[in-house]
Amino acid sequence: MRGALTRYRVMAYVVGGWLIVLVLVAMPLKYLADRPRLVEIVGPVHGFLYMAYLVTAVDLAFRAKWSAVRTVLVMLAGTIPFLSFYAERKVTAELAPAVR
Repeated sequence: MRGALTRYRVMAYVVGGWLIVLVLVAMPLKYLADRPRLVEIVGPVHGFLYMAYLVTAVDLAFRAKWSAVRTVLVMLAGTIPFLSFYAERKVTAELAPAVR
């Protein structure tokens, strides 16, 4: 389970970082400065990375034997800015003692 947790943690930070860039930089540039180019680049990258995040979250959920509700909540954390960081901390705090 250690590898699954590490993969999940990496993807939570990567997806969270790209989502912050998308929401706080690219989208304001698109709508306030009429410069959509960054959204055209960052949006698809975030989408691809989010799919990888979903795979790592499901992998970890199966290994940790989470409920379906908890799995979905962790998966949705990648869609709200900063929430993936919080979810990662909570998941790590719970599972870290089990993987030592």
